[in-house]
Amino acid sequence: MTTPILSRRDFLRRSGVGFGMLGLAGLVGETSALAVGPALTHFAPKAKRVIHFFLNGGPSHVDTFDPKPALLKYAGQVLPNNRITERKTGAAFPSPFKFQRYGQSGIEVSELFEKTAQHIDDIAVIRSMQAEVPNHEPSLMLMNCGDSIQARPSLGAWLTYGLGSENENLPGFLAMCPNGLPIKGSENWQSAFLPGAFQGTYINSQHTAVNKLIDNIRSPHANLQTQSRQLDLLKQLNEKHRQSRSDSRLEARIDSFELAFRMQTAASDAFDVANEPQYIRDLYGNGVHGRQTLIARRLLERGVRMVQLWHGAGQPWDNHENIEVNHRNLAAEIDQPIAALLHDLKQRGMLEDTLVIWGGEFGRTPSVELSGNQSKLGRDHNHYGFTVWMAGGGIKGGTVHGSTDEFGFAAQENPTSIHDLHATILHLMGLNHEKLTYRYAGRDFRLTDVYGQVITPILA
Repeated sequence: MTTPILSRRDFLRRSGVGFGMLGLAGLVGETSALAVGPALTHFAPKAKRVIHFFLNGGPSHVDTFDPKPALLKYAGQVLPNNRITERKTGAAFPSPFKFQRYGQSGIEVSELFEKTAQHIDDIAVIRSMQAEVPNHEPSLMLMNCGDSIQARPSLGAWLTYGLGSENENLPGFLAMCPNGLPIKGSENWQSAFLPGAFQGTYINSQHTAVNKLIDNIRSPHANLQTQSRQLDLLKQLNEKHRQSRSDSRLEARIDSFELAFRMQTAASDAFDVANEPQYIRDLYGNGVHGRQTLIARRLLERGVRMVQLWHGAGQPWDNHENIEVNHRNLAAEIDQPIAALLHDLKQRGMLEDTLVIWGGEFGRTPSVELSGNQSKLGRDHNHYGFTVWMAGGGIKGGTVHGSTDEFGFAAQENPTSIHDLHATILHLMGLNHEKLTYRYAGRDFRLTDVYGQVITPILA
């Protein structure tokens, strides 16, 4: 067999784009897969990048962004519309936290997020979110991947498939989670049937040294020059192997080797917050969540498409007992970093094209959870109605969309599905959720399945 003078891969690279652009042919219809820039989107985007604060375990909406004074009136009484949840619940449980109005919009926010509330006029609060079931695993998959049962690509994978990364030396999608993996692990940022190049890169942000933040970022046995020669040899062998096969997994593996080599310098710079002025580091705070939020801003500045910031492994917000103490401690870890990010992005002129998302996989019940017939002063899972908020690129700040009933059990006005949320995120990034598809197993798949409407009232 005659060896081609220039392989398809080399042709693409020398043309200024990499393997990630190949999937775009189906995305943009008649637009060439080699196109770059705005032509890759279906319409002009309002946002270029996404940062997602994921409060793992399910924060209580009635204790954070959805005040329910009626709970005080019914305290100690069984609610008239009490719903079936995963566990037995009892009487109405008024929020132990004070709410007050903030900003020109006058939106009420709990004292738990009083620093974030200073930016409420930049935030759209969606109080009518709904999930499908009151269990962590399927709800995590639904929120992150658009399907609670089947293995599907995550939101970040779809975004990098559609838009790529603006920095070839860094991954397009990173998931930062201190102290281990959340429930379902890497499935939360999987690429599933999309090429492996689009999956999220996991960062254990409890560490500060770059070689601990990212596994195997540096070789203990070879310097950069030696690694470069090794990579060239490996590339030649892989290319020879690839010529007689068509396998996206091999393409992804080749890409990962090359990206890992390029990241050795780029990642060291991006993750080193010591390069930031002291007043900026003080703004974000000294804890791990302040540090990872500052790192996320640095990554977004360098062209990373999406960063997901997990608030801990396991289910830290899953407070079935003593919610007053636990929610207060948890919020104290992230309220300052979130407020700092919103302020920092705004002063840098980045908030207008950065989409910031806050929320968990579901909310919590307005009635108290029972163990036997005893209250543990906690709340059970609630998928019937909960809150997510967004700020930044293309969002109409100072707005509230939808509502739950007077007690906070279920979405009442403008019920909003996860598919609606995903459709809106893609829309803000310049992508039509019905056209962002990938053919797999004989049919075209999309993030929003066959559902989803853009939440137009929250768009600027």
